[in-house]
Amino acid sequence: MIVGTAGHIDHGKTTLVRALTGVDTDRLPEEKKRGISIELGYAFLEPPSGARIGFIDVPGHERLVHTMVAGASGIDFALLLVAADDGPMPQTREHLAVLSLLGLTRGAVVITKADRATPERVQAVREQTRALLVGTTLESVPVLAVSAHTGAGIDDLRALLFVAAGAEQASAEAEFDSKALRLAIDRAFTLQGTGTVVTGTIHAGSVGVGDELAIVPGTLRARVRSLHAQNQAVARAHAGQRCAVALAGLARDEVTRGQWLTAPAVALASERLDLRLTLWPGEAQALRSGTRVQAHLGAAHVNATVALLDSDALAPGATALAQLLLQAPVGAWHSERVLLRDAAASRTLAGGRVLDPLAPARYRRTPQRLAELSALGLPSAAERLTALLAVAPHGVDLKRFAAAQGLAHPPDQALPAPALVQDGLALGADQAHTLAAAALAALQRFHDQQPDELGPDSARLRRLSAPRLPAPLWQGVLARLATEGQLVLHGAVVHLPSHGAQLSATEARIAQKVAPALVQAGFQGAWARDLARDAAEPEPLVRTTLARLARRGELHQIVKDLYYPPDTLQRLAALARQVGAAHQGIVRAADFRDATDLGRKRAIQILEYFDRIGFTRRIGDEHRLRTDCALFS
Repeated sequence: MIVGTAGHIDHGKTTLVRALTGVDTDRLPEEKKRGISIELGYAFLEPPSGARIGFIDVPGHERLVHTMVAGASGIDFALLLVAADDGPMPQTREHLAVLSLLGLTRGAVVITKADRATPERVQAVREQTRALLVGTTLESVPVLAVSAHTGAGIDDLRALLFVAAGAEQASAEAEFDSKALRLAIDRAFTLQGTGTVVTGTIHAGSVGVGDELAIVPGTLRARVRSLHAQNQAVARAHAGQRCAVALAGLARDEVTRGQWLTAPAVALASERLDLRLTLWPGEAQALRSGTRVQAHLGAAHVNATVALLDSDALAPGATALAQLLLQAPVGAWHSERVLLRDAAASRTLAGGRVLDPLAPARYRRTPQRLAELSALGLPSAAERLTALLAVAPHGVDLKRFAAAQGLAHPPDQALPAPALVQDGLALGADQAHTLAAAALAALQRFHDQQPDELGPDSARLRRLSAPRLPAPLWQGVLARLATEGQLVLHGAVVHLPSHGAQLSATEARIAQKVAPALVQAGFQGAWARDLARDAAEPEPLVRTTLARLARRGELHQIVKDLYYPPDTLQRLAALARQVGAAHQGIVRAADFRDATDLGRKRAIQILEYFDRIGFTRRIGDEHRLRTDCALFS
């Protein structure tokens, strides 16, 4: 458990930590000289249960609130200190606002320097402080009076912390396996004989010696050489612990305060965050869209602009959905605490928790988006996923969802049974039913408008009925409909069971005559005029037959009058995949030409056909294999 001190300057935070732990957290010469804390200080206490308690001693000076926030963002239990001789002071109120807006509910108020005041004065300060707590998240916490000088009340406070640490350990153990590592870096330095070391509070998950980790924001990776948790050498450290991590493969100047150390699976950085935001009740006026602020996340702070999503203005004490537009990327995950201060960093405005760290730039205020954010506000990841599937018309990317939630693995076990799952994407049962109905309706309209054609290919049908649905989910919807007998998949062509483009007896005869020549043509393909000449059949009749076969999905028409049988195109697609595998998924005409022994013109024609049917995507002069395409698989 991490305990954080907060309170006005010179109200005894460092002295109290020293009385509880025996450790002086003022380590800098300037701190010793001036008698105040400038940087975050750390100490540790060993309870009987063995669940070691870490202390973060934060500065109380008004100019160092950003440092205080960096420490407060990772604490589990808050100690708000009020000196008996002074009573509540300006930074008492500021720090209380920070703790409350960060959503901290576990803590205690400690009236310090009780030996310097009469019992009546202590009681008066107690009542003043209780009045301050009304309406905050710490309203119900206990209030204790202590004296670090005489030791009065110190044992009672220590016992309270021991009980809280035991409860924290029991609740945290259940999450160790589900959450991926997130450590907020608040210090980085070089240690002789060890190399680069970063320190911070573990917000979620665990880390062990030998683990490969990511630095966020950024693309760097590093390996854990050694670990210290709660000031002890360990093989593994967990959420709720102060941790020092020695990293191999990373230079000191490559990491800085405000970054995160994370598991690679959740290495996210974002410049847009959707969150639920509460404006401090003590604010004089409402918060409006377009307000410029300083946003604090973990140990980072960055300039940002607020965009309200479900209201025009946020009144003091009220809560609303909002999007933060950040001027620089930050690491952020679901439920991470966010604190907003005014642009001049002179006062605390609002706070909240992240709902979606991968917030969209468009459609952010639509009813659909607000429904998704409502789903993301539910208590557990399983509940959030179930609710999201019920309102997401285009499905949920499970890997993306897991990363945004900070989960170690995609939540496959949390999926509701009727959901459609395809290639790491999931679609809710109701959404799948709606899309299936839309597909059948679009298919019927196609048959009504073009009765002579067998049906559209699957890519064209998607464009007609569900253009924004990811291709793998679309293929899953079609496969389910085919299994149920509601449609027929004929190669790449889709049609209703009641519909068919039938061949006449003459067309069937011609189709049988030209079939061997189509196969023998190989990668060059066969032209309608050549097939008609070799079969000694009228060219117009052969051309009509070939077109009907193409509509039935039994041939592929690459360009006008140039045809390939399905087996040949399957082999060409396999070669395209081989070329793409050797060039990061890119198929260039020259490489495809060499792989097929075709001329450049024919190679380009085939690749352009692959573009049209959705097997590849044209990007400039290149053709990129679509990873979401199930054609020719």
